Amino acid sequence: MIITDWVHSIAGLFILISLALGVETSPLFHHPYWLFFTAFVGANLFQFGITKFCPLSMILKALGVPENRCPHPAK
Repeated sequence: MIITDWVHSIAGLFILISLALGVETSPLFHHPYWLFFTAFVGANLFQFGITKFCPLSMILKALGVPENRCPHPAK
């Protein structure tokens, strides 16, 4: 998986978990304040769409996750 795959997967997972913990009808309900985390993830996705700045992608890059699917660098 490349960086964008990881960013989308992690963001989606965080949204699903925070909804499960924040929606009162969920069997995993803990507190409605978890919905603020959902909003935070959504705001970060929106911000990335405008600025192309993503802290998670910088962390993943530092951890050695590849940026593209090309096995050989372009010449």
